[in-house]
Amino acid sequence: MAAKQKRKLEDLSVDEFLLTGFESDEETPKQNGLKKKTDQNSPSPKKDQKSKGKASQHKEQLSRLKSKDPEFFKFLQDNDQALLNFDDTDSSDDEDERGYHKLPSKLEEASSGDEEDDDDEYAAKSSKKAKKGADTIKVTDKMIDDWKAAMKKEPTAHLFREVTQAFKAAVATTKGEEGGECRYKVADSSVFNALVLFCIKDIHGALQRMLNLKPDKDQKKSVLPSSSPRWQKNQMDIKMYLSGVVQLLSSLTEATVICAVLKHTNQLVPYYLCLPKQCRHLIKQLMKQWSTGEETSRVLAFLALNKICRQKQETYLNPILKQMYISYVQNCKFTSPNVLPMINFMQRTLTEMYALDTQVTYQQAFIYIRQLAIHLRNAMTMKKKETYQSVYNWQYIHCLFLWCRVLSTLHPSEVLQPLIYPLCQVIIGTIKLVPTARYYPLRMHCCRALTLLSGSTNTFVPVLPFLLEIFQQVDFNKKPGRISKKPINFAVILKLNKVNLIEKAYKDGMIDQLYDLILDYFHTQASSIGFPELALPTIIQLKAFLKECKVANYSKPVRQLLEKIQENSSHITGRRQKATFGVADATAVAAWEKQIQEEGTPLSKYYSQWKKLREKEIQLEISGKERMEDLNLPEIKRKKIEEKAKDKKEFKGLFQSDSDSDEDDDAGLKIKGKKSSRASDDEDDDDFEDLSDLSDDEGIEGEDSDDDEEEEEGDKKASKTPQPLSSSALIKLAEGEEDVLEDLELSDDD
Repeated sequence: MAAKQKRKLEDLSVDEFLLTGFESDEETPKQNGLKKKTDQNSPSPKKDQKSKGKASQHKEQLSRLKSKDPEFFKFLQDNDQALLNFDDTDSSDDEDERGYHKLPSKLEEASSGDEEDDDDEYAAKSSKKAKKGADTIKVTDKMIDDWKAAMKKEPTAHLFREVTQAFKAAVATTKGEEGGECRYKVADSSVFNALVLFCIKDIHGALQRMLNLKPDKDQKKSVLPSSSPRWQKNQMDIKMYLSGVVQLLSSLTEATVICAVLKHTNQLVPYYLCLPKQCRHLIKQLMKQWSTGEETSRVLAFLALNKICRQKQETYLNPILKQMYISYVQNCKFTSPNVLPMINFMQRTLTEMYALDTQVTYQQAFIYIRQLAIHLRNAMTMKKKETYQSVYNWQYIHCLFLWCRVLSTLHPSEVLQPLIYPLCQVIIGTIKLVPTARYYPLRMHCCRALTLLSGSTNTFVPVLPFLLEIFQQVDFNKKPGRISKKPINFAVILKLNKVNLIEKAYKDGMIDQLYDLILDYFHTQASSIGFPELALPTIIQLKAFLKECKVANYSKPVRQLLEKIQENSSHITGRRQKATFGVADATAVAAWEKQIQEEGTPLSKYYSQWKKLREKEIQLEISGKERMEDLNLPEIKRKKIEEKAKDKKEFKGLFQSDSDSDEDDDAGLKIKGKKSSRASDDEDDDDFEDLSDLSDDEGIEGEDSDDDEEEEEGDKKASKTPQPLSSSALIKLAEGEEDVLEDLELSDDD
């Protein structure tokens, strides 16, 4: 039977396999052996359920052991009776039931281990929060006084940590935050003020003593706190305090408090230099204060930026200069009498920053001047409104003036010398882009920048032709078409509208501007050995103007300017005749010019006196404008057309009327007025092309002409032969009606 069962599977027939293949006793051990090997690695509950329980199998093994090895079985009986008396009742059932879940006898005992862990974790968190709330200490005035006394006596690391934690909690309240992980809480405004004031006054000195830092004799480079052996121990607390100062600076709005914090920040600059991240955040806030803050805060922010750049030029100078230039351009978009001092301050401080390193200055100046030249080239080639506007705006003009100031201030510099010529070419190209009367103010700004650059760098720049050209293009003898109520401030405008061109204030302002600019330019060349030749074209041009001009108010200042130029020219000619050197001797010429400059010339002496008077005059003009704006002056209203018609009917019988001729004359005047207004529009379009902006005041001239026509009609009718009137009627007619008074409304164009 055993031999049959050991036959191969392929020798069995289907019937034999179905009858005996699954019931063989010999194959099952082999299969069980394979299963045991696999079960060791991956035991499964399903296989255990099909097979017998382990307790039953062990019982069978012990029973077989009695027949196979009776001696060992007897040994077990003597020594381990409990093993032989193994009870296998319901053992298989117990093992089968292990794979199933049993319902607990009591629900309270059914909590799993994970749930218990979660409950413990939640309880720990809640207890931690409760403990934290209990540990939070409220800062009081007494605590601040104690800290202040301890700081003055002997500052320690623990004490500084306590103050830093309290300062952090105070700063967090400025942005509506809670103290975070701080031990302290600041709830009262008086406590906040006392704590901030204490930190601003005492923390810097306490840090110096705590880190044992001694001031260096060489004030150019201060000792960095990171060199102290105690730096590592206190670094985290110092970092927390410095971050709090920057956060406080970003949230303040009161100018006096900002200034106090900026002064404190200036003291802490060496500490910020040791921590790059905090230093970057500080630079960002300083840049904001420098460009948008109040006057004092601007100065303090600039001093801190300058100190940072002086201490670590290689790290911070280049990025700070770029950010300052961008901030300068952004703040120059609009110019007004109130904004102009701020722009001048930014120009001067930025120039001082550029003076720290001429190599970095050359790199940035080259890039930005080239950028200005590209804008100008696009405007000259494309000739579109957008490209013109990219050049004729305040940002472009102020950038030109900035680089003129930089090159003028840093003049004896071989590095920056090559930039003078391209900058002059860009400015001259800007003047020539749209050389029309409406852009004369812009021309004045460009000429003033060229004069500054020429005088400071000893470079000849042909500025006078652009100024003398105005004398030929503007007809100063022509009567003004409109009288304005206030003068034009050329310092804060780039373009004039068409109404300004017919005003009396326009010609008055042009004479003043030309006088100032020509005098400024000749002052820079007053000690030049070639002054007589330089002044000759101007003298000829001014003499021609005086012959043509019939207005005394314009001739008088021009004649005075001409006399001063001729006087200085005669002085230089007389001194030049006594010279013993030749023109080719450049060294002797330079020494002669320096001597003349030290001695002074008639023009330079007059210029110094005139400059003082001119500055006072400008201040009075500004204050006068402010006073005029506050006054409510009355305005006399003219009678309406309907009232004039009633007057005509009333006096119709007094005069001989010729209605047909009057209507013809009236019609002729109206047609003429319409024609002139159309012609002026066409001329404006031809001059400015796409650049011309339509003005709201185009119809003002027409309205004035209509009123004049009505007055002329009344004058014509009044000139007719009168009929006799009674004396009472004449008295009543002479008194007339009362004038209507109303408040004066000043328009923006005036």
